[in-house]
Amino acid sequence: MARLVALALPGGPGFVEALRRAWDAGDAVLPVDLRLPPPARAALLAALRPAVLVTPAGVEDLPDALPVQPGDALVVATSGTTGEPKGAVLTHDAVRASAVASSDALAVDPSTDRWLACIPLAHVGGLGVVTRALCTGTPLEVHDRFDPAAVVDAADRGATLVSLVATALARIDPSRFRRILLGGGPAPEDRPPNAVTTYGMTETGSGIVYDGRPLQGVQLRVVDGELHVRCPMLLRAYRDGTDPKDADGWFPTGDLGAVGPDGTVQVFGRRSELIITGGENVWPAAVERVLAEVPGVADVAVVGRPDPEWGRRVTALVVPTDPAAPPTLEDLRAAVKAVLPAHAAPRSLELVDAIPRTALGKIRRPVP
Repeated sequence: MARLVALALPGGPGFVEALRRAWDAGDAVLPVDLRLPPPARAALLAALRPAVLVTPAGVEDLPDALPVQPGDALVVATSGTTGEPKGAVLTHDAVRASAVASSDALAVDPSTDRWLACIPLAHVGGLGVVTRALCTGTPLEVHDRFDPAAVVDAADRGATLVSLVATALARIDPSRFRRILLGGGPAPEDRPPNAVTTYGMTETGSGIVYDGRPLQGVQLRVVDGELHVRCPMLLRAYRDGTDPKDADGWFPTGDLGAVGPDGTVQVFGRRSELIITGGENVWPAAVERVLAEVPGVADVAVVGRPDPEWGRRVTALVVPTDPAAPPTLEDLRAAVKAVLPAHAAPRSLELVDAIPRTALGKIRRPVP
């Protein structure tokens, strides 16, 4: 019977070989984030019920294991920030479909290209680099963490393709790579020409829209403002057996967006993140991009606070560069109103010590 093998291994050749061994044995793999504290790791294993845990110290059999179905390749923990851990089950067919569509879109040539994986392998953005390389026979280098000097060294030794988040992109010379997949949040305003913005999620097995264009085989539609997707890359089900797709195979993403007449996709943000203030819609990410450029702002998040007059009050949570001289609410409002509608300008300012973020740098919502 096929098993779920949890890999709590650092990024590197050892992780790749363990993944290969599990697949060769007909097992599926659950990558475990090594940065999880012991209680969080225990909760993950209890929720997703792998049969064995592989660590640098060896292999441990686990109790109460739940088998996987033949053809299952991966169980990837979702990046949700509340509730119990949930795992998306991706089949080998889905993993291969993602790898082929992505490689075709990037015109990957295994004889000249080389992938670099340097972001966490417990997330589809990093893991997808590994599986993409394995499925297409493209050379691969895997790092155990993001280190700018190591990334530069890898590029100097022939790496041509890499997947990064915006904070990592800002710390390297992007011109060293032929193509950079950029995910995990909004793209920077000064995005280099060789960087490709991606849209996707755990349930889609990695990015399915590149620079606003769906990959081959990806269908998107809008239902009541929400993006729905149907494609061969989609999860089979969640680990608990529930299937979020409808009878026709459409998956509701939870993201609000639009699909233009030419098929171009716009993503506005999570349905749960939308702030409705005085009857107007405000997307936090758009406001955050503006506020991040205001002098004196080290980090920022935008939330909607309850307001008796407006329904929700647009509120900026700011980590000041200098706590003794923080930016003023007037500064923030002026910056936003210069480029966005006036109703998007924050009506309140809260100074905080830190903005909660995920391992990939996304703002951890809901923000307290």
